[in-house]
Amino acid sequence: MPSLTLKGVPPALHRRLKERAARHRRSINREAIECLESVLLAERVDVDALLADARRLRRRARRPTTDAEILELKKSGRP
Repeated sequence: MPSLTLKGVPPALHRRLKERAARHRRSINREAIECLESVLLAERVDVDALLADARRLRRRARRPTTDAEILELKKSGRP
């Protein structure tokens, strides 16, 4: 497995990483990997789909929402 050595880590950053690792009961190395994964492997946003959703919501907001629509929205996404 590849390894990585970081040099010149600012003391404040090292302290925060160490505190975070302690909170999560991980080693500093494991916490650094978790931080890198959360940033570098994050799900990419489909900008076109996001804009299409925003436009659809904006169109819907221009007219009053009916009681039936509100009830349907409350139900959606629930098991």
